[in-house]
Amino acid sequence: MTPRTLTSPTFVNGDVSFWHRSIGMPGRRASLDSNLAVDVAIVGGGLTGLWTAYYLKKSRPDLDIAILEREFVGFGASGRNGGWMSAEPVGQFRRYAKSRGVEAARDLQRAMFEAVDESVAVAQQEGFDDDLVRDGLIHVATNAAQLSRARHHLDEMKQQGWGAEDVFELDPRELSERIRVDGVQGGYWTPHCARVHPAKYTRGLGDVVETLGVRIFESTTAVQVEPRRVTTTQGTVRAGYVVEALEGYTLSLKGKARKLLPMNSSMVITEPLGDTVLDEIGWTGGELVGDVAHSFTYMHRTADGRIAIGGRGVPYNFRSSFDLNGRTADSAVAQLQHRLVELFPSLRDTRLEHTWSGVLGAPRDWCASVNFDREAGILSAGGYVGHGLSGTNLSGRILRDLILGKDTALTRLPLVGRHARNWEFEPIRWIGATALYAAYRHADNREYATNDPSTNWAAKVANLVSGR
Repeated sequence: MTPRTLTSPTFVNGDVSFWHRSIGMPGRRASLDSNLAVDVAIVGGGLTGLWTAYYLKKSRPDLDIAILEREFVGFGASGRNGGWMSAEPVGQFRRYAKSRGVEAARDLQRAMFEAVDESVAVAQQEGFDDDLVRDGLIHVATNAAQLSRARHHLDEMKQQGWGAEDVFELDPRELSERIRVDGVQGGYWTPHCARVHPAKYTRGLGDVVETLGVRIFESTTAVQVEPRRVTTTQGTVRAGYVVEALEGYTLSLKGKARKLLPMNSSMVITEPLGDTVLDEIGWTGGELVGDVAHSFTYMHRTADGRIAIGGRGVPYNFRSSFDLNGRTADSAVAQLQHRLVELFPSLRDTRLEHTWSGVLGAPRDWCASVNFDREAGILSAGGYVGHGLSGTNLSGRILRDLILGKDTALTRLPLVGRHARNWEFEPIRWIGATALYAAYRHADNREYATNDPSTNWAAKVANLVSGR
């Protein structure tokens, strides 16, 4: 497919995310103004922290819980993501199976199915399900190599616990009944995914948690976590348990600079397209859509008829730097523009309205983890590798059980007690990340040029080096 360029857009670049801007930036809750003693202190006001607080309060209303957030609830990945509440695994099945056995890894996959169900059910029960639609997730293959990978992945999914009602292969005709993507050769659909408006969802859960009696302190920066203590710029918080729930922002804590790689993910969103255009491309439902390219892109049709498309763009900046407010590199915007029009040529004259970026936390082994140092009273969770909308719910329930001292099926899942080694020192990690994603882009270009069903050698080498 030949890339086209969208008409020169005038758009907002940064400003956290379109999701927040679409409903108005929130007012700030009060910051911590003195030293504090609580039962549980949670560092981070994203979904991991909010779900942990929610489930703890539901189980033990007497617990005194405080959430410490540098900016505002949902400022980070929880309010910037692509709105995919997916049951895809929070890590690599083969790694979980190697460390704890195949059946344990299948248990984790079943827990991800349940996490989607639970996340949707709580949102509906508690009244923060605005724009939430459960129409599933489509992956499309647009060249021969992608189609081969999609079919291979389907075989792997069946071995990993996906049953006949969990995932369905679709041919081009079947796909065109749901969405008309240019050059599509096949793909698959799973019902285990819901579309959400990230800012509405996260803010809604924050309001529910606050109503339950959890204290949320915003504009409060945690700088160090020590046994049963959090040092912030506003004072010291002592707690029986401290939960680190910072995901890609974990590097802001003293001594945690190389624990998770803050990987950039960027998005652009169109103007409202109108029913005529949406009918032309056939995307009238709430399905989420992704491709099978190495430089993966993901898409979301919003409730008001826009298309948001995201991808890695510039995946990593030297020394883990990133724009806190989400300004996106021009090269990332250009890549996403081209990809949007490759997939939907009729959108070549469509105007973009907003672009933004955020960071997700990538562990060195590409697998999420939940850990508990019982002696120090410190717990941590994160590294969801792009599947945090559902992975956070699972982690929140695991953290609840660990804090309450319960031995459950959740606490025995293979992401519990998993420790990955730290990322390499600079400049090795910057050189590595930059080279790897250049290799993936090269592989994608060659696969389109040749339409060879074999995965390009450059991607194979990149996968081997990165451990993906």
